[in-house]
Amino acid sequence: MAASAHPDDDTAGITHTAGTGASVHTTDGGNGSGDDGSGAFGGDDDDRAEGESEEDGASPDRRRYDSPLRRRRAAETRERIVAAGSALVHGFPTWDWSSLTFRAVADRAGVSERTVYRHFATERQLHDAVMGRLEEEVGLSYDQLRLDDLPALAERVLASLSTFEVWRGVAAYPQPPFVAEDERRRAALLRAVTEAAPSSWSQEQRLEAAAAIDVLWNLPTFERLIAGWKLDAAQATSTVTWAIGLLVEAVRGRPPGTLPVPGQPAPDRPPAVPPVPGQIGPD
Repeated sequence: MAASAHPDDDTAGITHTAGTGASVHTTDGGNGSGDDGSGAFGGDDDDRAEGESEEDGASPDRRRYDSPLRRRRAAETRERIVAAGSALVHGFPTWDWSSLTFRAVADRAGVSERTVYRHFATERQLHDAVMGRLEEEVGLSYDQLRLDDLPALAERVLASLSTFEVWRGVAAYPQPPFVAEDERRRAALLRAVTEAAPSSWSQEQRLEAAAAIDVLWNLPTFERLIAGWKLDAAQATSTVTWAIGLLVEAVRGRPPGTLPVPGQPAPDRPPAVPPVPGQIGPD
């Protein structure tokens, strides 16, 4: 007797071989995929249509009929996963994302780890999706980025950082290994800026300008230029000195917190030609 299966039976998807008692399980009407073929690891009840379960034994026709609903539920699940990842990152005590794992995100989203795998094949893809969400939250877009947009964009990005748990510990950040040297350096920078800045500058503006120079004149900046931008040591040095030169020129004219007006020179000073990277000075 030929093998048979009825799509409306509770045993749909089970092919019985007459006379042997043996059975072979084939899900989704025998396509062997375990779901509608949309996931690398098969179906998961987190993405099923409402009222549907593994025991329903839905026929291929019904699967196709429900596919728009399944797609909507899959999109909702993905959104829940990405939102969970964003929430986790906001709560991290450091910028280290090694704890942003499939298991952690699954637990936070209330789905199975297998479901997270269905939507993101690797943790890198998951991390990229979460980073994209963080950028969306502050309206950050690198498409058609213009220099004139940078001040306002940087303001939005930096303002959003207050929503991250990591900043609660900034005030208690460990002191640098050479505390006395660091204090002398900061005092010297502030003194130099105060001597050069116009008398109309406030003490707060002098402090901000000195801090900006200190950020450039620091090891993390040098490391970023070499590791992130792939500059060699000479190029990184040239870049830092060029940027500090621009800040020195600004100290003599435009205080922190003010934006340049296109075509208008800095106050109290004729327009200056900024130094060119790699060029020490005029002949």
